[in-house]
Amino acid sequence: MASRLQIQGDDSVLLRITHSNLKTFSADVRFSLQMNVEAVKEKLWKKCGTSVNSMSLELYDETGTKVSVLNDDSRPLAFYSPHDGFRLHIIDLDPSSVTSGGWLEDTSLVEKYKISDEEYNKRSGTFRKFKEKLASQNPSAFGTKTSDDNMQDFCRNIKVGDRCEVEPGAKRGVVKYVGRAEALGAGFWIGVQYDEPLGKHDGMVKGTRYFECPPLHGAMVRPDKVKVGDYPERDPFEEDEI
Repeated sequence: MASRLQIQGDDSVLLRITHSNLKTFSADVRFSLQMNVEAVKEKLWKKCGTSVNSMSLELYDETGTKVSVLNDDSRPLAFYSPHDGFRLHIIDLDPSSVTSGGWLEDTSLVEKYKISDEEYNKRSGTFRKFKEKLASQNPSAFGTKTSDDNMQDFCRNIKVGDRCEVEPGAKRGVVKYVGRAEALGAGFWIGVQYDEPLGKHDGMVKGTRYFECPPLHGAMVRPDKVKVGDYPERDPFEEDEI
């Protein structure tokens, strides 16, 4: 008997843990060989939810053969001669245990909290409200399909050659293009040549030339950002007067 109680080398062992009710539960846990069986159960209770008093432990070797049943809570784990790689199987004896019935594994068995669309829409600060705000600012942000005629109404009073002001920034220039630009997205676009180098290109965008202008003076913007009218070129020195 003394040989069974002997602890050799490292006084800990790494065991694979399985559970009778939790079919997907599996964990590698290291135990001190000096721990008694009750302490082992305490450690396992925190990992699987089966109470100490409802827990029975079986030890299996690497071939799947049952080596022993840990039926004496007062004995040290070393008494049962476990080795690294052995499997310690938990049997939950409580029919009303939290682990029974698949509640901890099958989420379809758990009653879900439900709220009607009407009640959800009354709430502020929801993801739906946030998403609607983004979609209104940028229709393409969430994959909303933009019509080929999008912004066409804004173009009715805009024609090539008009002086204009573009928001944001009140940038002034002249309209150089009115129409669709498939490379940029569905709907209508306005090509503008700014008076100053406030643009991003020279009228060529993604390999397509929409108009001609000096480098960094060109921009393609949506019609709702453009106001046409009496917007003369600003005098760069007008704000320097005393």
